[in-house]
Amino acid sequence: MTILDNSHEEHSAPSTRIPRPANSTPKPPAPGSFLDRFFQITRRGSTLAREFRGGLVTFFTMAYIVILNPLILGGFSADNAPTDVAGGWLSAAQVGAVTGLTAGVMTILFGLVANLPFGLAAGLGINSFLAVSVIQEVTWAEAMGLVVINGILIVLFGITGARTAIFRAVPKELKAAITVGIGLFIAFIGFVDSGFVKASAGGPPVQLGNGGSITSVPTLVFIIGLLAMGILVARKVQGGLLIGIVGTTFLAAVVEAVMKIGPATETNPGGWHLNTPVLSGQLVSAPDLGLVGHFDLFGAFGRIGALAATMLVFTLVFTNFFDAMGTMTGLAKSAGVAHKDGTFPRLKSAFIVEGFGAVAGGATSGSSNTVYIDSAAGIGEGARTGLASVVTGVLFLGSMFLTPLTSVVPLEVAAAALVVVGAMMMAQIREIKFSKFSVALPAFLTIVTMPLSYSIANGIGVGFISWAVIGAASGKAWKVHPLMWVVSAGFLVYFARGPINLLLGA
Repeated sequence: MTILDNSHEEHSAPSTRIPRPANSTPKPPAPGSFLDRFFQITRRGSTLAREFRGGLVTFFTMAYIVILNPLILGGFSADNAPTDVAGGWLSAAQVGAVTGLTAGVMTILFGLVANLPFGLAAGLGINSFLAVSVIQEVTWAEAMGLVVINGILIVLFGITGARTAIFRAVPKELKAAITVGIGLFIAFIGFVDSGFVKASAGGPPVQLGNGGSITSVPTLVFIIGLLAMGILVARKVQGGLLIGIVGTTFLAAVVEAVMKIGPATETNPGGWHLNTPVLSGQLVSAPDLGLVGHFDLFGAFGRIGALAATMLVFTLVFTNFFDAMGTMTGLAKSAGVAHKDGTFPRLKSAFIVEGFGAVAGGATSGSSNTVYIDSAAGIGEGARTGLASVVTGVLFLGSMFLTPLTSVVPLEVAAAALVVVGAMMMAQIREIKFSKFSVALPAFLTIVTMPLSYSIANGIGVGFISWAVIGAASGKAWKVHPLMWVVSAGFLVYFARGPINLLLGA
């Protein structure tokens, strides 16, 4: 078996490619250079400089996971960590180390094998599901064993071609809707992470800032960064996003040094979210990789029974499978490497390597690793090949030793980049024929469900089900691919998993 998949030819970028600065002509690498041949840099209309810049930007917009994942999965003691059914817990320091290790290795592997500018790291949906729900029934080691099984199944789907077949069965209008939905989703994430929008007490689900106004300095820094990055991109400045991230981080550091705002807490709601833009303590420390291999493959089946454990695996597979599929669809279109039917070069290889990310994440107890929508920031900076992923991966490996340095960029700055990129991805909406309501409604539901339910998989599921049902009811059942019906049935089970679990428990 070989992971390398060259069955899909490289095509010239369609009109959906993010526009290149009008006043610049890319300077290709030296003719015949190894990097140019291996990554097809010139062939995709990129340059070495753009790939390195794109890799840097992707890392800076993803680096928060090295800080956030330990906060979700681990703690410094059992008093402040999610404890499992047996009272066990994961060390935050160890989780941080394996988060950087797995993200680095898998992102480099993805770049080398799939040759796409996508970064991989611990998926936020799955790590939260593990910390909140799964460990109430099993131990951490058993939970990570379920994650490994989930990854093995996804790899098998990729090797057998089942995942590729499902991808090809999705209509192009739904693929465009998935891209637009992801754009809105990451913009909404940016607004929430920055404090620009917040939940309200007793009012609408979300509101502007606090009580309808901006009241915190970090959110003001987000707005300044958003406008600065938007201006740089609008003026077609090369490296606009990277310049904006670095410049806004410097501004945040100056603001923090002068005003001593501190981190956001219950008593300090106007503080910085996740990262405070200061350098403190030692910059270099040796990572503790003690969690590598700390998983129990079949322990959950013995503890809670085969049916209950299978339902947990089913939930993991559906979330992992369709989140990644939707994310890769949107990123490939944004990078301009997608074909007319929505597929992209080395599709099968990308699916297989992404599946191995889930296996590696479970095996290291850092949670399933998957493709990150934040990679769109690097693509917006010009990344088009796997070289950008290699750059991002190397920086993730370095983050194991330089955690204080990676935590300098506050979440508010990364959030500004996500909103800008979300606006870029909205361009795909022109591919949807809203004049046909049988197309318009499923596409609309796909787009709005992602940000409103905070899940890419939910948006895809609603889109699949509504496309199949409306298509059949409109007298065009023959146009609905059989695999769309199969997957829609699976999504119905996925959406009803709560009642199903209750029945199994009874």
